[in-house]
Amino acid sequence: MAVAPVESKASLSSDLFYDILRRLDGPTLASAACACAAFCSISKEEKLWENVCSSMWPSTNREDVKSLILSIGGFRKFYADCFPLIVNKEVTEYQGNDYLEYPEELTEAEYYGDVDEFESVAPSNFVSIVDIRYKDRTICSKVLWGIPNANEFNGWFYNCPFRIDLLTYATRGDDNEGEVFLSVSDGLPPILSMEKERKDGKLWMELRDGLRLSWIVVNKKMKQAANLASWSPLGGQRHWPTDKDFLIRFGSVLSAKDIFPFQVVECILIMKFRVIHTEGEGVPTTLKLTELSMQLEDMEGAHVNGRNSLLILKEALSCRRSKNYSEVLESCHLYSKAQSELKEEKMKSESRLDRLCIVSGIAAFLTFWYCIL
Repeated sequence: MAVAPVESKASLSSDLFYDILRRLDGPTLASAACACAAFCSISKEEKLWENVCSSMWPSTNREDVKSLILSIGGFRKFYADCFPLIVNKEVTEYQGNDYLEYPEELTEAEYYGDVDEFESVAPSNFVSIVDIRYKDRTICSKVLWGIPNANEFNGWFYNCPFRIDLLTYATRGDDNEGEVFLSVSDGLPPILSMEKERKDGKLWMELRDGLRLSWIVVNKKMKQAANLASWSPLGGQRHWPTDKDFLIRFGSVLSAKDIFPFQVVECILIMKFRVIHTEGEGVPTTLKLTELSMQLEDMEGAHVNGRNSLLILKEALSCRRSKNYSEVLESCHLYSKAQSELKEEKMKSESRLDRLCIVSGIAAFLTFWYCIL
């Protein structure tokens, strides 16, 4: 039997290793790269990471998105930037401080510095890549180029509350343009009536446990990307604002140093479904996605304006991240706790001020009548 040349064996081994690695998900592929020199070398292949990104975020299958990812460093870098989620625990340093003041208003030149920095936060440089999954099945993929209604820094966008309503704006080349529905065939539990759902909450629990959201923001000028979603829901509200609506909230805590006194803001991602059919109507239970939006709020619950939001999004692209989901949740819970404490302190201060006003009014009234009598 003839012995195969060394080159053939090496080639055969490389082909086998590649075939093995291409079947792995992102975390496993990253771990395998540390196993041996051969795996490490093969794992640098962009095609492997393109497959991983395509499986994780179906929006990256689009040709325009592929070109975008390649222009900012490739699929391997894109996965490393967007798979870990944002963690920000700096909020703990500012709890209980009642004397924080807002920074003084700066001129546009002072705010953005040189021309390059100004251009890096231009609305046209931001791209949103959004994917929604329900029970590991993609139900919606959207890509939004730029920020709608933002004519750079002119007009209303500059000082008005920042908000992106993804379903309002048509995007070119979406895989599933139009309306998004969920039904029993997707794994939803059948609902006989909204009265029964209000009592047992089965549909609400299925939505909360099954939905996953990824909202990746890319800055073309800076060549950076970050996932602003929490992947799993952070909370929500059922039967609001109407009996048939279900609101699910995702998000993250972003740094706002030198912009807001508490140094952090909350990125709120809202997903809203409405029940349009129940089993009692003679058709399968069906839900329609009616809202998918992003907005930023400060610790006091005030909406962040367009200019500050762009600066915050820019900083978010280079902030700390973690693959540990419990650490991500802890970051969000710390923010919620600090926000609740701030609200309680504010209510106490307002209550003390009300009592002071009442006492002052009574004292003035008694003094007035004492002087008259």
